[in-house]
Amino acid sequence: MKGISKTDIVRVQGQQQRLLEDFVVTEEPLEIRLGFLKNGRRAQKSISVTMRTPGHDEELALGFLFTEGVIAHVEQVTGFGRPPVRWKQAKENVILAELGDEVEVDIGRLNRNFYTTSSCGVCGKASIEAVRVQGRYELPEAVPMFSAKLLHEMPEMLATKQSIFDCTGGLHGAALFDTSGKLLLSREDVGRHNALDKLIGAALQQGLVPLSGKLVLVSGRAGFELVQKSVMAGVAVLAAVGAPTSLSVELSVEAGMSLVGFLRNGQFNIYSGAERISF
Repeated sequence: MKGISKTDIVRVQGQQQRLLEDFVVTEEPLEIRLGFLKNGRRAQKSISVTMRTPGHDEELALGFLFTEGVIAHVEQVTGFGRPPVRWKQAKENVILAELGDEVEVDIGRLNRNFYTTSSCGVCGKASIEAVRVQGRYELPEAVPMFSAKLLHEMPEMLATKQSIFDCTGGLHGAALFDTSGKLLLSREDVGRHNALDKLIGAALQQGLVPLSGKLVLVSGRAGFELVQKSVMAGVAVLAAVGAPTSLSVELSVEAGMSLVGFLRNGQFNIYSGAERISF
């Protein structure tokens, strides 16, 4: 299965040990490059290196460019390619997003350090203020949209779609639900922010953005970077199996988004926008 690697391990139970073959999630770097028009000529610029689980790379790049404000809509990306690379670098670990000639690229902004890791989507950026990006979409009025009963069922629904997690136990998941509780899309990745970028990228390709009538569920904590990306995509309700942070709560309040945390074991906390949850 793509995204899974085999490795030999020593399994210890009590004082007993056994040599076994085990499965681990694949983690490899992905360099995202931009192709754009500069002074009448096509140019390229590398803007990010992120550690990800291979697969859905185009969705990941598209979601990243959108949630970081590089593009405003999916039509601004005219295509993707795998450019020639140095001999030590695997071609499949570089993706080139070609922008339309009409797209203006802010080189100064791109010169910010976009380096990300699998554990944190905002590491290396100049400051929190540099990623406090306001969303492009008006969120619907905070009226009941999702029932508490449906929310309790969603983590199990997401778990059934995490095939790589079942084998490795090392993946983050993100899922998109409509108001009836139907699971529309799901993606998984070694990085929680990558899983969400893949999900948003897929939603962009399917014409579902803005996600103002939808709920996004993430399998880990609700960190600032996940709230920021959700705000950019117009998500009305973001729910997380894990905990939020002070900055994620602050941004969700500012954006008028509903934020749910600790959604597990038949309970959850609502940190903002409680009016969108019915009982």
